[in-house]
Amino acid sequence: MSQSKHPREAALLATIFLLNGIEFLQGGMITFGAGPISGEIGASPEEFTIVTAVYAVVAIAAISKQRWLIERIGWRRFVQASAAIFIIGAAICGTSSSFPQFLAGRVVMAMAGGPFLTTSRVMVNLMPASPRRFRGIMAYAGGLAFCNGIAPWLASIAISHDRWPVIFVLLAVVAAIAAVLGTIALPNELTPVEQRSQSHPLAVLVMAAGAFLSLYTLQRASYDFYSDAMPLLLAIITGIGALWYFGRHQYHHERPLLVLKRLMTPRYVAGMATFTLGYMVLGANNYMLPVLMQGGLGFPWGVIGQVQSAGLIVAVPTFGIMAMILKKNQSAKKFYVTGFAFLALSGLLLVRLNGEADLWADVWPGIALFGAFITPVMVTTALHSFMDLQGDEIAFANGQQIKNMLSQFGVALGVAAAALGLQWRNSEHLAVLLQRFNAEDMTFSRLAGQLGEQFTASHGAQAAQVAVATLAQQVNQQATLLSSLDYFGFLIVLGVAGALMMSVQRVLK
Repeated sequence: MSQSKHPREAALLATIFLLNGIEFLQGGMITFGAGPISGEIGASPEEFTIVTAVYAVVAIAAISKQRWLIERIGWRRFVQASAAIFIIGAAICGTSSSFPQFLAGRVVMAMAGGPFLTTSRVMVNLMPASPRRFRGIMAYAGGLAFCNGIAPWLASIAISHDRWPVIFVLLAVVAAIAAVLGTIALPNELTPVEQRSQSHPLAVLVMAAGAFLSLYTLQRASYDFYSDAMPLLLAIITGIGALWYFGRHQYHHERPLLVLKRLMTPRYVAGMATFTLGYMVLGANNYMLPVLMQGGLGFPWGVIGQVQSAGLIVAVPTFGIMAMILKKNQSAKKFYVTGFAFLALSGLLLVRLNGEADLWADVWPGIALFGAFITPVMVTTALHSFMDLQGDEIAFANGQQIKNMLSQFGVALGVAAAALGLQWRNSEHLAVLLQRFNAEDMTFSRLAGQLGEQFTASHGAQAAQVAVATLAQQVNQQATLLSSLDYFGFLIVLGVAGALMMSVQRVLK
């Protein structure tokens, strides 16, 4: 007997792949190219943190309203409208010449693109309940693995050719293709009025304010924590309090926007904690890998993009192997332990680097192991967190919304934590290195003299100043390298702890 099949399955699977892929494509490309893009639009690092925080907050608010909108306009119109608004936002960003214009573009992109991840996952359930639905899961996971892998490479090509707006052209094209495929594959029925969820605008506003306050404070901590810690602590407490109020309001409401009470199962809560941790590591690594390769080792953007993508794309064959194993045995524990072991090995390889490291021979294997970490942990969590919700359509959809709201929060939190840790470790290493950066130190005097002689022919009387500036640049690069290695040393601890914890836990199994 043939398995039941969606009438337009190929178009639906392609739509799932692209909508999920857009989120990882845009996140990976913009995070990788944050420095060069900031320079092009005249934004300081502090201002670019505002972009990151605002995008995450608007995306979180949009995700919370995703099902509410679909109930009222239908799947097809929702995807069409989302793609159109996303393309407008990408056009605003791609033509930006100033920080305010770029910020406005990212806000528009978040309004439409924030729910793409949730939309693509819930669309899997539009396929008839049969073993063929696993194809939808594969398309969803494939979008994650493939687009997260190629994002740095595509961004590096655009940046190295001084064509950073191409990043947004590419995103707009992919969104347009997804809209066309969605028009072919998606239904347009509306939910009966009596079954629709309520909007809860005030609660959503409080939640958005709390998310912004929390995320922006965490982003600002990398600049102000050591000089002005108390206001930051008060702000983060206020933000968390607002988020707690939203959760409590939804939990006790008779007709909530998000059915939190039906989601509070041990399996779902453990899965959301694992997801948030995974997205934090993903955000932190996307931030730290360019710092290591460009700031610490001094390699150009074009090359580091190739290496980072070639490492992260290992997630694709890893998922292929995992898919074959899943057909025979879906037990979660082995995937979790393997995934966190990959993370620990990734940190172990990268923490051993020095200034003479070769990108392909020394750096790439560590990134490849991180790419291999992503699939077992994230895909396994996606499969097992929602097992108790399969018979409850609303709870399943709301659970996906919560999961992807946490993903936005987790990525932003990971970037903020990485930036704060980098500043802390960088200041510690610079304090030690600068102790010898004076004329009384024999090694410093010898190196400055040698460099001064080399620069005499080209810089004349300025040769001594150029020599000191060159040494200062080398000291900063060395401090950045050491700070990066401290971060990857932390990944070893996290990987080992994660593997041990997953080997003994009994919830996700």
